[in-house]
Amino acid sequence: MNVTQQLVNAIWLGSVYSLFALGYALVFSVLGVLNLAHSAVFMWGAFIGLISVIQFGLPVWMALPVAMVGAGVIAVVLERVAFAPLRKRGAPRISQLISSIGASIFLVSLAQLVFGTQPQRFPFGSIPTDAIEGLPFRVTPIQIIILVIAVVLMALLNLMVQRTRLGQRMRAVAFNQRTAGLLGINVGGIYLSTFFLAGALAGAAGVLYGLAFNSMTPFIGDAIALKGLTVIVLGGLGNIQGALVGGFVVAGLEVFSIAAGGSNYRDAIVFTLLFLILLVRPQGLLGRKEITRA
Repeated sequence: MNVTQQLVNAIWLGSVYSLFALGYALVFSVLGVLNLAHSAVFMWGAFIGLISVIQFGLPVWMALPVAMVGAGVIAVVLERVAFAPLRKRGAPRISQLISSIGASIFLVSLAQLVFGTQPQRFPFGSIPTDAIEGLPFRVTPIQIIILVIAVVLMALLNLMVQRTRLGQRMRAVAFNQRTAGLLGINVGGIYLSTFFLAGALAGAAGVLYGLAFNSMTPFIGDAIALKGLTVIVLGGLGNIQGALVGGFVVAGLEVFSIAAGGSNYRDAIVFTLLFLILLVRPQGLLGRKEITRA
C-alpha cells in the first residue's frame, strides 16, 4: 500500500465530503432539523452543471456558479414547501424530517424523468484527466482544482458566518429564535438564506463530485448522503468546524479500506463508524454534551 498516495486521495475526496456535509451542518445549526433532501439538491446541482456545459456550452469554471445558484434556488423552494408550512403550524421536528424525505423522493423521481437513469458524463476534453508527471504519487489537475475550490468555498463560508452581519444573525437565530425575532431579526429571511447557502454548497459539491468521477445518475446522492450524515455525526451535529474535520476522517477511512482490499465493504465500514460514534460519543468529536433538566 502506498500510504502517500492514499493520503493524497483522502485529502481531495475529503474536501468534497466536507463541502457536502457543511450544508447538513448549516441547516441543523440554525433550524435544529436535518434536511434529508440535501443529497437530492446535491444531485440536481451536479446535473445543472452538466447541462450548463453540454447544452449551453459553458466552460466548467462558469458552470460551477450556475449550479450553485440553481441548487440554492431549489433549496429555497424546498424550504418554502416542505419546511415552512409545518414550522408555522408548530409541527414537531420529526414531521419536518419526514417531509424532507418525501421531498427527496420527489426530486429524485423528477430527475429520472428529466435526465433518465443512464450514466451521463462531461464531454471529453472538458476536464484535465492526465496525471501530473514528476511527482512521487499520482494526482491529476482536476483533483487539485477540486481541492482548491472546496477549500476556498469552505473558508468563505466560515468567514461569512464569523465576520458578516448575515452570519451574526444566523448565529443569533441558532442560539434563540424567539429572542432573535424580538430583536428585529427577520427569522424567516434567515431560514431562507440558510437554505440557499446550504443548497449552493451542495450544488458545488455535486459538480466537483461529477468532475471527479465523471459518471452521474439521479442516484448519485444516495451514497454520499450516508457519508455526509456520518461526517456531521462524527464532527457534532450543527458544528461547522466538525463537518470540516469529519469529511477528511471519513474519506481517509474509505480510501484506506479500499487500498487494503475492502472495496466491497467500504460503506459497511462507514456504517460501523457511525454506529460506534453514536454509541461512544453521541455528541461527536467536536460537539458539546447538552444536559436537559426536567
